[in-house]
Amino acid sequence: MHTIIDSFFKLLEFLVVACLVAMVIMVFGNVVLRYGFNSGISISDEMSRYCFIWLTYIGAMVAMREKGHLGVDTLVRRLPLVGKKWCFFLSELLMLGCNVLFFWGTWQMHELQVTNISPVVGISMIWIYGVGYVTASVMAVMNINQLVLLLTGRLKEEDLVMVVESEDSVAMDALTPEVRGRT
Repeated sequence: MHTIIDSFFKLLEFLVVACLVAMVIMVFGNVVLRYGFNSGISISDEMSRYCFIWLTYIGAMVAMREKGHLGVDTLVRRLPLVGKKWCFFLSELLMLGCNVLFFWGTWQMHELQVTNISPVVGISMIWIYGVGYVTASVMAVMNINQLVLLLTGRLKEEDLVMVVESEDSVAMDALTPEVRGRT
């Protein structure tokens, strides 16, 4: 099962790269065509925008798995174990609630987006905004998994702090107090 999950997220990482490469090619190609040849490809403007939307949401899923989202852990690090568990529980529960609302909102807009056709490309806008189904579902599964791990006691204390330290702060913590004071 772990291999399937890893493969899924490798696919998501590939899609992020593919969207980014497609955006660069379309935008750069259009700039060259407009500057050099006084023409352009009208589809590239719209498709690069759509790639950016998908890139953002797919990147958010990958970042959530890697605990790469921004966060403030100043208070949580100072709490005792029970406090860290409560904060983790509340945080995951609130994120799960947001994902449910995100999925429900996408569901509510589904009928409108199916009948809404993009002006240049001519595809149904559900292909663009339907990423809300994927993102909300994947993130909700990750939230539920974290809650199950917490409630069954399979999380270590360091797993309860959801912010990954930057390399700079880890390097600063490794310095002795005398050296840190001179920098």
